[in-house]
Amino acid sequence: MASGGSSSSSRAWTQRQNKQFECALAVYNRDTPDRWHNIARYMGGTKSADEVRRHFEQLVHDVTQIEAGRVPFPRYGYGSAPPVAGGGLDDMAATSRGKYMKLQ
Repeated sequence: MASGGSSSSSRAWTQRQNKQFECALAVYNRDTPDRWHNIARYMGGTKSADEVRRHFEQLVHDVTQIEAGRVPFPRYGYGSAPPVAGGGLDDMAATSRGKYMKLQ
């Protein structure tokens, strides 16, 4: 998620900034006076109050889309070996267990 604009503080948010933002949301809930200013200060001055408010609105939009089923599940790779028949986690776990079992 990136904010618009050309200033250095409006570039895409880093993973660290997103984590700071999540922590700030936990500290400053919706009933906190001057919430966006407090969160911006929590961010160490790297984002403005307007930027954190827009970032929150984008987050709410994204979560709404996910909960409505409008975001497809990602297809994760399985390294060099394809998953076994069925492709589910149970099949993968069974294959993994079988690798370490000794035949008697």
